[in-house]
Amino acid sequence: MSVRNLMSFFTASTQKKFSPKLRDKRAAMNQTDTYNILMYSHDTYGLGHIRRTMAIANHLRDVNTNVLIMTGSPIAGRFTFPEQVDFVRIPGMIKKTNDEYRSLSIRIGQEQALAIRTSIIKATAETFKPDLFIVDKEPLGLKGEVLPTLEWFKEHSPNTNVVLGLRDILDEAEVVKKDWHKKEIYGRIESLYDEIWVYGDRDIYNPIVEYDLPEVLDERTLFTGYIPRKAINGSTREEIRRSYRILDEDKLILVTAGGGGDGSEMLEHYVAMHEYFPTSLPFKTIMITGPFMPREARESLRKRAKLYGIKTIPFHSRVEDMVKAADLVISMGGYNTICEILTQQTPALIIPRETPRKEQLIRAQHLQRRGLLDFIPWSEVNPQLLREKIISLLADSAGYKETISSFALTGLDTMRNRLQELKQLRSKI
Repeated sequence: MSVRNLMSFFTASTQKKFSPKLRDKRAAMNQTDTYNILMYSHDTYGLGHIRRTMAIANHLRDVNTNVLIMTGSPIAGRFTFPEQVDFVRIPGMIKKTNDEYRSLSIRIGQEQALAIRTSIIKATAETFKPDLFIVDKEPLGLKGEVLPTLEWFKEHSPNTNVVLGLRDILDEAEVVKKDWHKKEIYGRIESLYDEIWVYGDRDIYNPIVEYDLPEVLDERTLFTGYIPRKAINGSTREEIRRSYRILDEDKLILVTAGGGGDGSEMLEHYVAMHEYFPTSLPFKTIMITGPFMPREARESLRKRAKLYGIKTIPFHSRVEDMVKAADLVISMGGYNTICEILTQQTPALIIPRETPRKEQLIRAQHLQRRGLLDFIPWSEVNPQLLREKIISLLADSAGYKETISSFALTGLDTMRNRLQELKQLRSKI
């Protein structure tokens, strides 16, 4: 949607719904018939940010609550958006180095692409006039592209509640602290954000302590708990298994690489295990390679996997259905996949990526200590150990499911409750 069309859409819809008197109230951020939530998800790569953002949006929406997502994800349109939720697509960008990005689809320079994105983000905020603005992960956005919008809210819309949403773990503490000091993030969070929502449990990992956030920010922080996904029922599980010709007595392993851009090596380890044990693996497998895996790598894996009856698919819009259908999930352990695993209460073996950040490794270590999953360090993966871990997890499946069932996923309910409090506060303005 272009900036011009976006402006026209909001202007027309606002004029149609509100009288001049009500429009004046809306401009003053007083109580109206609707509550608008604007969400920013930079999405330079992968599926994690857009999937987490959509899960939150789907739960916070209602008949009187609109949610508009700004995203750079090139595959946002592949997902089904429910009523009261829509998205604005900002031009995609992809990381070349830690500090350099390039346009994903159109041939323009980094600065020009960022200027377009920055303009769309600010125009959307000014026109949509949200009551709540949630920024995912990056406090200032990609290369600071959200900073002008944050400053605009501070000056022109002080009654908008501005929230920084952080996943449970960003990276090693020293890496995060060095980066945030360099970019002057601490002061910007303190001056531009009203609250921080951490999508994790304080007793598992506390980023406020680990990242040395000042005490004033600790007071503004809400630990929501992990974000559950839609719980899939048993009939859907059976239907999925039948569609892939998985019998009741079969053991099904789902191997998923998330977006797939950095997951080919993990999938190659899994196929290599079959090549090492060509006739002695008593389970069936479905591999989801991810839409961002390079075509040549995906095709090579497909051909090798086919020799052992492994079904490969590039993308599934309802991966939670596949997680529920499986007896065991193998993944790198990104935040969203972990939440899907815990929601469906499926045992999991994690092979966490350790570069360019150690977020997945740290998460796997902490969750393993709680008995919620098992993991193999990246440098230790080999066919023998992989087979051993799989057999062990399948044998103790009931024990893992019992432990997972007692682990509360409170993220969406906590956010929903906080939203109701914010709505009540707005009604008193």
